[in-house]
Amino acid sequence: MGTINKKEKLEPISEIHLGRKTANNLVDDYFAAGGFSSRDIATATDILEKMLKDVKCTKILSLPSSIVATGQRGLIADALKNKWFDAVIATTGLPSHDLIRVWGAHYYYGDFLMDEHNLGKNGIYRLGNILIKSENYGVFLEDRMKPILEKLYNVGKKVFAPYEIIWEFGREIAEDKKITPQLKEESILYWSWKNKIPIFVPGITDGAFGSQLFFFSQTHFGFEISVFKDEEKLYKLVFDAKRLGALIIGGGISKHHTIWWAQFNKGLKYAVYITSAPEQDGSLSGARTREAISWGKISQNARHITVQSDATIVLPIIFNAVWERQN
Repeated sequence: MGTINKKEKLEPISEIHLGRKTANNLVDDYFAAGGFSSRDIATATDILEKMLKDVKCTKILSLPSSIVATGQRGLIADALKNKWFDAVIATTGLPSHDLIRVWGAHYYYGDFLMDEHNLGKNGIYRLGNILIKSENYGVFLEDRMKPILEKLYNVGKKVFAPYEIIWEFGREIAEDKKITPQLKEESILYWSWKNKIPIFVPGITDGAFGSQLFFFSQTHFGFEISVFKDEEKLYKLVFDAKRLGALIIGGGISKHHTIWWAQFNKGLKYAVYITSAPEQDGSLSGARTREAISWGKISQNARHITVQSDATIVLPIIFNAVWERQN
């Protein structure tokens, strides 16, 4: 809670005007203009920039898969291409949505208020205001994943960590000559494999990608996905870190897994949350950074901010502003 000393010099707000041309200009204006949530975006940009500059900081990106179903997927791929993060913690929809699109299927514009019965009858799934043809989901994934899994199985290795199996699919993307260079550039899994940035998925079976791995295991003796092997890799990453920092989008298991492990190394020293969830219902998704301080999941002296907004609105601004500052 902020306090004011009578002798303290107050800083006046400044005005925003037309004609600002870059994301960095806009972020500077957000900070100068003050109220109400805009300054949080500017603060988040500053914290993220400092975190990325800190060579002794191990940096984690945490996100739910829903954002990967949107065009924001390109931002995540670019972040991994530029090695902004050392690890990603996500839900299992991330590889699902990434593979579907790298294999040539499209997602489409929709609306939150569309007729659900009509969509269902026409074989269309609705994810928020994104539409996915049912023919491009479950069976589509199975038909393309199974030959890759068969090849891996026949090579001899049977037990994989989730991050390892995701890297194998990234390798397949890289080696598949039918996939265009542009589709590879836009793939999160491709850059994860190419730059050896592990994607940890603690809830690996909670979605299409993980389900296909389970179905494959039922007919292939010894094939196994070991979440403990993921934890061993994440454990080492956390305990070897001089400092930890994280950009955490949304909530759920990916958010909790990030901050849960951070408490074992003195908490996050840099933390940016982006969430549209309310705090009052006690949900993890709505929990602000200050709550994590009480648990030691964020350090007492951390640089931290919660941006209360839809990530699809603010993430392009923050990422582009950081990019402009770096270049």
